[in-house]
Amino acid sequence: MEAKNMDMVKTEAEIAKLMAETAKLNLESRWMPFVWASMIFGAALAAAKYFAS
Repeated sequence: MEAKNMDMVKTEAEIAKLMAETAKLNLESRWMPFVWASMIFGAALAAAKYFAS
């Protein structure tokens, strides 16, 4: 009986961990395109500045 309760607790903890990781990934997927866009813009600006001088 005790082992069954421990398995349930372990399973619930693993589920909670997976849910937290999923929430983090969902949050990051919202702002990550802005990071990529700013990196591309910065690289283009740096290249233009390098070749213009």
